[in-house]
Amino acid sequence: MVLVSAVRDYLSRMLQDISGMKVLILDSHTVSIVSVAYSQSELLQKEVFLVELVDSISKSRESMSHLKAVYFLAPTSENIQYLRRHLVAPRFGEYHLFFSNILKDTQIHILADSDEHEVVQQLQELYADFVATDPYHFTLNMPSNHMYMLPAVVDHSNLQRFCDRVVDGIAAVFLALKRRPVIRYQRTSDIAKRIAQETAKLTYQQESGLFDFRRTEISPLLLVIDRRDDPVTPLLNQWTYQAMVHELIGIQDNKVDLRNIGKFPKDQQEVVLSSEQDAFFKKNMYENFGDIGMNIKQLVDEFQQISKSNQNIQTIEDMAKFVDNYPEYRKMHGNVSKHVALVTEMSKLVEERKLMLVSQTEQELACNGGQLAAFELVQFLLKQAGVDKRTGDLFGNRDFLNIARNMARGLKGVENVYTQHQPLLFQTMESISKGRLRVVDYPFVGNHFQQGRPQEVVIVIVGGTTYEESRCVALQNAMNAGIRFILGGSVILNSKRFLKDLEEAQRLARTSNAI
Repeated sequence: MVLVSAVRDYLSRMLQDISGMKVLILDSHTVSIVSVAYSQSELLQKEVFLVELVDSISKSRESMSHLKAVYFLAPTSENIQYLRRHLVAPRFGEYHLFFSNILKDTQIHILADSDEHEVVQQLQELYADFVATDPYHFTLNMPSNHMYMLPAVVDHSNLQRFCDRVVDGIAAVFLALKRRPVIRYQRTSDIAKRIAQETAKLTYQQESGLFDFRRTEISPLLLVIDRRDDPVTPLLNQWTYQAMVHELIGIQDNKVDLRNIGKFPKDQQEVVLSSEQDAFFKKNMYENFGDIGMNIKQLVDEFQQISKSNQNIQTIEDMAKFVDNYPEYRKMHGNVSKHVALVTEMSKLVEERKLMLVSQTEQELACNGGQLAAFELVQFLLKQAGVDKRTGDLFGNRDFLNIARNMARGLKGVENVYTQHQPLLFQTMESISKGRLRVVDYPFVGNHFQQGRPQEVVIVIVGGTTYEESRCVALQNAMNAGIRFILGGSVILNSKRFLKDLEEAQRLARTSNAI
């Protein structure tokens, strides 16, 4: 079961068992969870006629007793207080309460005491406390992501909230997968160690019964690592479709906002890029930019051929026949326009910013050694993610043999000079697949060791993932090597977001006299 399917199954079960007209009430986090898993048309098919945010609906007192209220919220203290106020003066005929993660007993008691009018029909936990952007990639969309860089100087309560949120997200993933993991972490990262230990405490002690699933022969592996182990990947320009869109324009919850980019028709100012909802994107999301252009041209040619047949429609019967033959006609029209607009805009940016020249230089620095160039943040980056902070062999030059291989590769050339870089994650997955992930570098938590090669691996990068790494995971899984990898992290990075986090951490360090 992949992540998107797991979330869709939870949401389907939540909505289809409640008949009649419904209002779906979400919070700022669960709205992201739902939006990447369910389209608006699918919600309408489930008789959801209104979607509201829990904080805005609190301001209205209009009675809607003909609607059944379906709440899907994160189990935060703030949301419990919103619900308490809603139940004291109910506006809807029925209340169905669903939470994206584990509720505390005290929270359940508060809700029970607040239901004086006995309008609550059910209360359930649905373990979908993560945004499943792709089948094997999730994010927690965390604010204040920079905290992972300087845990020692972050206010204790803020750091605890950061760690708790990551632990809760990891727990929800494994509850959705119905697995309890063996846990390892990056030895050189204090924050990775802390999160790994707190996850082990939750899954093996505090909520042991909840994670007591039917045991598999070999437990899945959770590996918690630190973004600082590979600070190069988030800084590079990208040349595959999904990663390139995120780098040049930005993707948030599988949506691309084009309002500030150029003059686009109203229906194209925000477009959806989802492998679950867009067959062309699913097929091309990992292809390089040159191939994308050719594939979109083919899509346009196909659409033009269909459009020509439209000109021959003379009767109602002809129209009905055309619709029967081309049920995807309207959907295809939107897809053609969307992808043409994105590729056209990115082509302009590539030209304006001279990105082919810039990227070639970046790739040479990243793959053949050399210092990073990020203006005055360089020294701080080296301090935060220098060789003493890293576990892996980031530049592939730890020994003479690897240096020789790099030289040979440089002399022979590579298939594409702009995409020769491989994230460190690739090496990590390769080590796991071959059973060679060193225990001295990635210790186990507690006494829960792993015998044999795992069949399922969840890698969580504290500090954020990239779409280049997501592509690595998808390609690795496509090889059917007997191991399924899932990747997740606190946010999804591009160079702009990574540098912003670095600046915030630098500001925090200066105020704390840490540098």
